[in-house]
Amino acid sequence: MAIGFAVTISCWMTISILIRIWWRWPLFICHRTVPKQTVGLEASPAGCSESSSRQRYPSEIIRPFIVSLGVFIVLATHPISHPIAKLFPSLKKTAWLADVAFFAVSLWVFWEYHLAVTELEEGLFALTLRHPLIALTGCAVFAILCWRVWGAALSVTGILVLVYFYTGQYWPWIFETAPAEFIDSAEDLWFNLNDGVLGNLMGILIFTVLPFVLLGITLQQTGGGRSMIKIAYHLTENFRGGPAHAAIAASGLFGTISGGSVTNVVATGVITIPMIKRRGFSSAFAFLYQHAASSAGQITPPIMGAAALVMSDLTGISYLTIIIAAIVPALAYYISLFTAVVFEARRLGVEATPDPSMAEEMKVVGQDYRNLLLVFLPICVVVVALLFGFSASGAGMFALYTLIPLSFLNPEIRKNPMMLLMALARGGRTFSELMMAIGVVGIIIAILGATGLPNDFAQVLNEMAGSNLVVVLLIAAAAALMLGMGMPTVPAYLSIILIMGPALQNFGLSVLVSHLFVLYYGVASSIVPPVAVAAYAAASIAESAPFTTAIYALRIGLVKFVVPFAFVYYPVLLIVEEGGVKFDMADFLSASVRVLMLIYLFSSATLAFDRRHLAPLEIVVRLALGIGALMVSPTIHWTAFTLGLALIAWHYYRTSK
Repeated sequence: MAIGFAVTISCWMTISILIRIWWRWPLFICHRTVPKQTVGLEASPAGCSESSSRQRYPSEIIRPFIVSLGVFIVLATHPISHPIAKLFPSLKKTAWLADVAFFAVSLWVFWEYHLAVTELEEGLFALTLRHPLIALTGCAVFAILCWRVWGAALSVTGILVLVYFYTGQYWPWIFETAPAEFIDSAEDLWFNLNDGVLGNLMGILIFTVLPFVLLGITLQQTGGGRSMIKIAYHLTENFRGGPAHAAIAASGLFGTISGGSVTNVVATGVITIPMIKRRGFSSAFAFLYQHAASSAGQITPPIMGAAALVMSDLTGISYLTIIIAAIVPALAYYISLFTAVVFEARRLGVEATPDPSMAEEMKVVGQDYRNLLLVFLPICVVVVALLFGFSASGAGMFALYTLIPLSFLNPEIRKNPMMLLMALARGGRTFSELMMAIGVVGIIIAILGATGLPNDFAQVLNEMAGSNLVVVLLIAAAAALMLGMGMPTVPAYLSIILIMGPALQNFGLSVLVSHLFVLYYGVASSIVPPVAVAAYAAASIAESAPFTTAIYALRIGLVKFVVPFAFVYYPVLLIVEEGGVKFDMADFLSASVRVLMLIYLFSSATLAFDRRHLAPLEIVVRLALGIGALMVSPTIHWTAFTLGLALIAWHYYRTSK
């Protein structure tokens, strides 16, 4: 049954891709995304002909079809009959009827959306009393299934926002809204082709993110990930950190495609964490390096997971520009991890002695190098396609079509081609689960757009903070961390940028800087206690307490919380000329050198060790000088930089005696 279900999902994904190519192929060559509109079918971008019906793609009609299939998949893997049977044991034999009824209701609300789109095109659509009932039922479908897949955090947020929508006139302060008309609310929530639950955001997910989800899952299943780990271990086994360095390198490469910290931890951590422990590192520390490296895969170019794709469509900034802008911040984060490994190895007295027990298991053979083609060639295809002006979705499709035949370089795939179908099936399941989360985010987007709360919040925040950008950044960072706990990266990023985006841009930040700032903190939320989702996914591998490992991960990832402030105040670090920022090599080198100083000072301070244990006062001084090195005033940052160099030189002088 499991294999049959996997083949069913695979067929669905294949049909979806074929439909996309058949109808939307001309859109692949368009560099910019489709402009938004209020109602009707999507307009073609500039430069794309509408000479045939095949080029005029009714995406709003396809969305409910794809989402209904996603609901079926989620119901099959996370049936609501299970909790019902647990609560009412007497209904155990008939609980499956609840799944059937739930799916039937889902089909009804999606069919009504389909009919409404058709009526909108013909100018015949008119709201009646049954439409808000359809809208609320559709919202309930997403909230229930999101709760089943992702837990309570995101669903409860969506439900609270929905309650706020209908009771806003009774709320105090800026939260007070005009009374919501019950019938008209259906248009805001469900029958809105732009900001509704099945609006543009769901369209972005289906028509842009899907190829990259399939690409990441297929890569994971075709052997490239393990070969990366073996080669990285081979290259770093003579360093003190050894397997810890290998874990960082492999997780960065794998994570940029998989785009998920939990997926990355599970896929690579089962191999790297035991190796790190055998080298002499503690269980908690073994986890935190794997965890910190895995969570950063989503901010590592050139693919960066789903969030960067959504960002490109939301902002209208090309995907190529976004991945170029993310290069330096991602490098800064990984440099901090490598530096911290060195300090921890010194603290524990770990020597660069290869582990003989790992020699056979980690032996690199010719097949491992061939497997690297499965990783790097699809990435190169993505970059080349973007450089030639293809859209992000088109680049992802080309990479996927490149990876599928290449996967037969792996003898295991040649022996069992069914592994490819199983990989596509897993991609279908992953994508379906993500759709449930995006459906709840769609509820939030619809209500925020209808109430105008983000703009009101931005005005109040401007009045409270005055001209103090730091206060606004700290509020945005804290909000992103709190909302991101327990949520997937994309919903966490979207939830906070919708609220805080206008406020950040009112303080002069460009659209790109604002979105990257929020994205980085949304990703960082996975290592923030008490939730720390990825900690619970891998603490069992490290054989340490989840909360303890989360605290360690928070320490090792501290630089991750500082880097976004660096590119806010020094946007030249993003390299690209966007939002009025001009690239200047002297300014870039100046900021880069001071960021490296911050990394060294922060990494040694958080581990309380350099070449010897650091006294509490020296830890505080290092942290203060690291922050000072990022200050805008040249007098302050160069003074802090010079004092930092002097402190490091003094430390090495004392310990060399």
